[in-house]
Amino acid sequence: MTQSSTHPMVSVVIPHYGGTEILGDCLTSLNKCIYPNLEIIVVDNDSPDDSVQFIKSTFPDIKLIRSEYNRGFAGGCNFGVQHAKGEYLLILNNDTIHEPDWIDRLVKMMESNPKISAVQPKIKNYDNRDYFDYAGACGGFMDKYCFPFARGRIFNTVEKDEGQYDEAIQIFWASGTAFLTRKDVFNKIGGFDETFFAHMEEIDYHWKSQMLGNEIWVEPASVIYHKGAVTLPVSSPQKTYLNYRNSLILLLTNYSVGTSFQLIFPRFLMECISLTKEILTFKWGHAFAILRSWIWILSHLSLLKKRRDILNQDKLISPELIFQKSIVVKYFIGKIKKYSELEW
Repeated sequence: MTQSSTHPMVSVVIPHYGGTEILGDCLTSLNKCIYPNLEIIVVDNDSPDDSVQFIKSTFPDIKLIRSEYNRGFAGGCNFGVQHAKGEYLLILNNDTIHEPDWIDRLVKMMESNPKISAVQPKIKNYDNRDYFDYAGACGGFMDKYCFPFARGRIFNTVEKDEGQYDEAIQIFWASGTAFLTRKDVFNKIGGFDETFFAHMEEIDYHWKSQMLGNEIWVEPASVIYHKGAVTLPVSSPQKTYLNYRNSLILLLTNYSVGTSFQLIFPRFLMECISLTKEILTFKWGHAFAILRSWIWILSHLSLLKKRRDILNQDKLISPELIFQKSIVVKYFIGKIKKYSELEW
């Protein structure tokens, strides 16, 4: 289909690593979307199953990009974007299904304001559709210590969707589960930082985007459903390792040197408490994962410095978009379980 002013081309980029059933559900759902100007790109990250043959035989119109190795979510997306023709990129997880008009609503939001660089839909749980999904819910935020949370989900407490967050608002990060972004912004930033491999690369991307003066929004009228933790389950120590390591990368490189130095010590204390909890509950794999994250940070200080040097940290992020208190303290000590109960 050709580009048009009312329906600019959207390139859907789906990184994939195994699981033909979930991918089939996702692609079938996308084919039912009413947006008229789509190209769908699946990046196969060297899947160990028959995913490639499945895509070729079942969805022959899909643009299939094959990688010789597993590039992770970040690398897989970057690889797919190299082949994208659209003005807009739609980064999408392979374990999602969608309301038919969800892309239309995202595009309309993006077209309404040239300062918007990314917009995410409302993300609900696939198995329990009255509730938000853990991964992004209805728009992401972050406290000053780089612990992420969302409208509808703080740590492991997920809220029921009762329309309490149906207002489209500016947020700090849009979930990598699904968000629409401008390809020119994506290319200017350099795509996702592949150091992250998976988890929190989207927070880093949106942080950088805001350093360029852009805005991130959520459009709750756009709705999708997410299965979640299919490729890498919550119980996996590797997921713990990536979450802790990548959160520290955010803190040590996106803030100014002075702010990073100020925040790293209380952050380290909170991580020590987490480590103690994992040890006392005999979760040795997760305890070792936290230690591994520290070892990685200490052994890659030169990489972190190089990464910091390429950022424009003179551009300050509006303070109201970063929670200036500790979400850990508010949740575990203050017993605040809902986004709506937070006092900013």
